[in-house]
Order: sequence, then structure tokens, then C-alpha cells
Amino acid sequence: MEHKFYDVKTKSRVTAEVKEKVSYGKPGNERYAFRAQTADGRNLTAFVSKDTWEKANI
Repeated sequence: MEHKFYDVKTKSRVTAEVKEKVSYGKPGNERYAFRAQTADGRNLTAFVSKDTWEKANI
């Protein structure tokens, strides 16, 4: 699955293959995110809605 991420170093939007989906925070106060990497190995994180996170097939 591909998703759009913001690359802080290049200050631009990039499309990358999602490697994993993660959740942060305590139960009842979670934030949901996709994780990916750029071609040169830098990490990318994009926070998404719970619905988008649950629908993702990763």
C-alpha cells in the first residue's frame, strides 16, 4: 500500500510504500500512524484517522 508522506528534509510531499502501521498513546487516547522509509533510508511517519488505519491491509 502506498501513502503520501511529508519529507521534512526535502520539504516536499513524497509517496512511499507503507512498511507498518502503529498506534501511539494510552488506550482511549491513541493516535494512529503509517511508517515508511525513503530510498536513502530515512524514516517517514504520517498520522492518519482511525478509519484509514483500520482499513489498511498491511
